[in-house]
Amino acid sequence: MTTITTKTAEYPWRPDVSVFEPADVLPQAAILQFSTVSGRIEGDQPALRVAYVVDDDAAFVDEGATIDESNPDLNEAVVYTRKFAQLVRLSREQYSQNMTPEQLAASVARAMTAKADNAFLAQAAPVSPAVAPVAGLVNATGIESKTDVATNLDALIDLEATVRNNGAHLETSAWVMSPDCWAGLRKLKQGTASNVSILGAGTEQAQPLLLSIPVYVNAQMPTLTGLLIDRTAVISAVSQLTVAVSDQQYFNSDSIAVRATMRTGHALPRPNRIGKFTLDDGS
Repeated sequence: MTTITTKTAEYPWRPDVSVFEPADVLPQAAILQFSTVSGRIEGDQPALRVAYVVDDDAAFVDEGATIDESNPDLNEAVVYTRKFAQLVRLSREQYSQNMTPEQLAASVARAMTAKADNAFLAQAAPVSPAVAPVAGLVNATGIESKTDVATNLDALIDLEATVRNNGAHLETSAWVMSPDCWAGLRKLKQGTASNVSILGAGTEQAQPLLLSIPVYVNAQMPTLTGLLIDRTAVISAVSQLTVAVSDQQYFNSDSIAVRATMRTGHALPRPNRIGKFTLDDGS
């Protein structure tokens, strides 16, 4: 009896599936830039459980005196994930056209990046008893917040000082803003009669900085909203990006199906190390 293998089986029994590391194909995804990816989860029920310690205080003690016991809290952060996907249908003739697969791959990458960014930054909080998709950072509970930033940067200076006091680290922090939020900050002037921006002309080819912290603009952020994120304060789980192509799904129409799937989730063990602000544009 001949052994059936994928080399001899018909195509429906050996469909093509490609798996990519997100960092290779979606390097600009916010969850990869502004969180600590700690694992990979497959399935709606499993969760990533990350242990962390809430520090107790150290204290002075006299020579020879008994040292009091400390009681650090041993906690865990639970990361729940959800899958998002895209399914594209093309005629066989269209799929066979020059550059169609390459352009389609680029389109899928953009769509999956946008969805991953929206889930990480702006997703609405789930309604109990649901636990996922988890709230995006702007909707997370327990983060520090400033509202109505209008004429100067004082509120942002205070926000940065607050999250730093809570343990956030400058070297792992970044501002993430909506396009109109960053534009509004750049329009703030040094005085009522001045046309000079508080942030300078911004014409040099360099990484934008605000209070010496890098600035990133993301269209998935809610309008006139910004975040100050310490990536070590955000724990995430990110699956591989899986892309599959099949000529069987739409067999009766001689069409090709291209499917992309990915799974993400995140948690904030110490939410007070994340800051949020809204800009008052005067409207």
